Amino acid sequence: MAPKTLSTFLSPFPLPHRFTEASPRFIVIHRKAARPISCKSEQLDTEYRRRSSEAEPEGVGAASPTRGELFLEHQRSKEAVKLAMRDVKKKDKRRKDKLLKVNTAVAPCYGCGAPLQTYEVDAPGYVDPDIYELKKKHHQLRTVLCGRCRLLSHGHMITAVGGNGGYSGGKQFVTAEELHERLSHLQHKKALIVKLVDIVDFNGSFLSRVRDLVGANPIILVVTKVDLLPKGTDFNCIGDWAVDAITRKKLNVLGVHLTSAKSLTGIAGVVSEIQKEKKGRDVYILGAANVGKSAFISAFLRLMAQKDPVAAAARMYKPVESAVPGTTLGVIQINAFPGGGKLYDTPGVHLHHRQAAVIHSEDLPALAPRNRLRGQSFPMTGQAGSGGLNGLSIFWGGLVRIDVLKVLPETHLTFYGPRALQIHVVPTEEADEFYQTHMGVLLTPPSSKDRVTDWKGLETQRQLRINFKDFERPACDVAVSGLGWIAVEPVKKWLGNSNLDVEGAPKELHFTVHVPRPVEIFVRPPIPVTKAGAEWYQYQELTEKEEEVRPQWSF
Repeated sequence: MAPKTLSTFLSPFPLPHRFTEASPRFIVIHRKAARPISCKSEQLDTEYRRRSSEAEPEGVGAASPTRGELFLEHQRSKEAVKLAMRDVKKKDKRRKDKLLKVNTAVAPCYGCGAPLQTYEVDAPGYVDPDIYELKKKHHQLRTVLCGRCRLLSHGHMITAVGGNGGYSGGKQFVTAEELHERLSHLQHKKALIVKLVDIVDFNGSFLSRVRDLVGANPIILVVTKVDLLPKGTDFNCIGDWAVDAITRKKLNVLGVHLTSAKSLTGIAGVVSEIQKEKKGRDVYILGAANVGKSAFISAFLRLMAQKDPVAAAARMYKPVESAVPGTTLGVIQINAFPGGGKLYDTPGVHLHHRQAAVIHSEDLPALAPRNRLRGQSFPMTGQAGSGGLNGLSIFWGGLVRIDVLKVLPETHLTFYGPRALQIHVVPTEEADEFYQTHMGVLLTPPSSKDRVTDWKGLETQRQLRINFKDFERPACDVAVSGLGWIAVEPVKKWLGNSNLDVEGAPKELHFTVHVPRPVEIFVRPPIPVTKAGAEWYQYQELTEKEEEVRPQWSF
């Protein structure tokens, strides 16, 4: 009873049961330890030395703090100080970064991705100063469409990409190198890439070096504008042909989809595969300029909006669609997925070897087919003479000239491309004079005499020697980058010429193709279009191993 009586006498308040054996000096030590910890390390060191010197005489027994406990308490205090100072520095840095972003960040136009500005009327991103200030005041700059996009949405042709032989139209142009720099970060980021290819310009819009941009990220290949293929085309043949072309180009993809943004053909399959392969990653839509990225995104959001309110909201501010190459000038972020990850529309990669890079912006609509392609075959039915096409030159508008040097009398050339480009046939010895006389009049583009003065003409010539073995199918396609293709048929099947000496006939065709510089020409296996294509197309026989690694296609 003596210890309990003593503790009661020394303290006016009843002590907890566990403190009944402690001395009054322990209570003083406990009270000092509860003082706030100073953030200055020198004061902590002084406190530690003072308390260490007083540790031994300040009480005895199990409840008295030992030297080790005091040392540990001191170390914990120092760590607490470090953490507190670190948090203070982080908060200060966040505050500075936030102020910096508020002062310098520029909202982009949701239609093209160009930074909004109020000082240069003719440049992308221009907004009337009064509208800009009003939207800025109400924090609505993300809902602003720039003046250029408004004109594009009303059908005006304002091209935005120049250089590399392209049309020089002002400060608003962005070079191909700049566009590649804007996409170079993809090779260091985990993302899902959706690569678009135009079926009408399959080779010219393919982006063969896409791996240099995206690194090891997985790729889904989307073939656009299949609704433009001639009537009666079998999509089974087209899908197999596209996969075979991708395999030859050695591009590994997850799958191939034949799509049409206009009719929504194949879009559901792309949505399904993206949702399956996304896995929380951002999705980037990548492709050449004017390949149909914005139209694809619009169709993609339209389909997703049927079940997803997030995608339905994103449709209000979707990218602008236009036939002008380079419509999208910056990366546009779209909140299209409710479960994480963003959808990004990227600037079209400007390819200087396409026809769109060398003609005037007002002539661009002539290169954009809006209806199903309809092949124009020469010579026409019943017009094949004894010599056929030998010694003739065929003009495809003002952009392509083909000199037929040596072919079979039954050889036919079928042109698949925009209907606005008329075809004219003249003897080869008259071709130069015909071109100089009718350029800008009969032979368009260029579409006027005013633009003819700046037109450099068909400077590039390529000699073609085409070998073939089978008279029952086309020998090849001669694809002109950015325009279309020409099917070369050694013998037109509907002629029904039973007197043809197949054994003695030559197995090589000679042509000279003239195009503007630097437009490229591709000789490729023939694409199986129309009902006749399904008849002559031959599916490759594959082993089980080849079948496993071969990409699957769908539409």
